[in-house]
Amino acid sequence: MRELMVIEAPSVLGLRPSGVQDLPGALRDAGLLDRLGAAVAMGVPPLERSREWGRVEAAAYDPRRDANTGVLNPVGIARYSVALADAVGGVLDRGGFPVVLGGDCSILLGNLLALRRRGRYGLLFLDGHTDFYQPSAEPTGEVASMELALVTGRGPSLLTDLEGRGPLLRDEDVVALGFRDTEESTAAGMQPLPPGLHALDLDAVRALGADAAARQAVERLNGGGSGGYWVHLDVDVLDDAVMPAVDYRIPGGLTWPELESVLRTALAGERAVGFDVTIFNPRLDPDGSIAARLTECLCRGLSERRSAH
Repeated sequence: MRELMVIEAPSVLGLRPSGVQDLPGALRDAGLLDRLGAAVAMGVPPLERSREWGRVEAAAYDPRRDANTGVLNPVGIARYSVALADAVGGVLDRGGFPVVLGGDCSILLGNLLALRRRGRYGLLFLDGHTDFYQPSAEPTGEVASMELALVTGRGPSLLTDLEGRGPLLRDEDVVALGFRDTEESTAAGMQPLPPGLHALDLDAVRALGADAAARQAVERLNGGGSGGYWVHLDVDVLDDAVMPAVDYRIPGGLTWPELESVLRTALAGERAVGFDVTIFNPRLDPDGSIAARLTECLCRGLSERRSAH
């Protein structure tokens, strides 16, 4: 089993500097790296990492919406995606398992670019929102609301065709699980999810049971022609009652045990090639209690990989 290697990716270029950039430090302070026994990723160029932690820094945030693409920070996100892909690729080249701590959801582009350089891969997308907006329907132009559309080739070419390799994913190599924003996104005019993309919303997960839903997702991801799959976790997939430390709250969501079950199933096998965590905002968790519970959840979710190492 490949060694867990952590990369900090505190970019807020796809959102705003609201506090999600503090996610890596909050989980580090809660003991995540010690509990995982994780190595620090050394795939980051020396000038872009601190002395102790593998880290990819983002450019300064620009609050102006780009007139050509309709999104915030498109050039910065494109450049960041390449730098993050280099770091993730360094871990993969060493035979490690990258655990990427965001940051907002736009970091998904860099993670998947690292895989696209190596061939065809899939994605398990765990998010309370489908994040399939087109720029014209996203109120502020935040890429963190459209990253699933971008990685499947829908949106401005600057972000959908990184290094001329787009799209980063085929529709049929994606499973979106646990989202609950259908009414909201439809009202906002978001483009519909394509029929080839497998979708299990919160109601479907509850009908199947979290473990069975996760097994179904993994079976689908294992059944295609991809070389494995990445797992993306936006913590707002959790119930708002237990995870209020996010910028865009929406009622309902998975319980802690349900998420732990999904992660254990999804991350256990060798075809799971990497994992990222995004959107937790420590500034909305003043006593650190949510960071501590999230750390526990991630450790339990990664327990099969840890025990097999």
